Amino acid sequence: MRPTILLTPLLPWLVLVASCSAPPKPPSVDESRKRPANTAMAVELQVCKNDLQNTHLRATDSGRVAEAHAVTQANIAALQKAVIDLDVRTQATQTEPNRVFSVRFDYGSARVDIPPNISSELVKEAKSAPLILLRGRTDGHKETPAESNIARARAAAVRDYLVAAGVNPTQIRATYQAIGDHAGDNLSASGRALNRRVEIEIYRAMPVALAAAAPTTLSAR
Repeated sequence: MRPTILLTPLLPWLVLVASCSAPPKPPSVDESRKRPANTAMAVELQVCKNDLQNTHLRATDSGRVAEAHAVTQANIAALQKAVIDLDVRTQATQTEPNRVFSVRFDYGSARVDIPPNISSELVKEAKSAPLILLRGRTDGHKETPAESNIARARAAAVRDYLVAAGVNPTQIRATYQAIGDHAGDNLSASGRALNRRVEIEIYRAMPVALAAAAPTTLSAR
């Protein structure tokens, strides 16, 4: 009976020590709402997001390309219009080549004799021209005072003829050249007949150098 009495007071302490020596239970986790990242639905959703993002990028790039194309086309159209306008202005400012009439003279003569049909056409064009250039010529073989005088007299005679027909004298410039610049073979009679002449060059437009200067009359003397 004595041992039983001695252990009884120790039982509660033994039970308490035994309960403290047992490890605690780990906390429980509710995995009912957990969704694996590699499920078929998650993969499909990610693919859809990537496709949507790529589509947005392609749409943005397409818009930029279309805008750049529109600007390029507008620039091309503007350039073509500028070229057309320039071509039209160039055609409008282009003039026909100068026209040259020749007045023939008898040997040693400065008398002007122009057929009526040629005279009317010459005077008509000379009146509307900004410049008429006269060049007196002879059939001389060498330059002498006599040859120079006849060349100058022929240019002066044609000038007086045009002025008498109503051509503005300020539009006329007269020069002469006694020898050279032959129109025909000066060794033959027919060639010399071609060389005894005054060339009348009808300008369609005033040369730039003369257009900038005030008009003056260079009368042949």
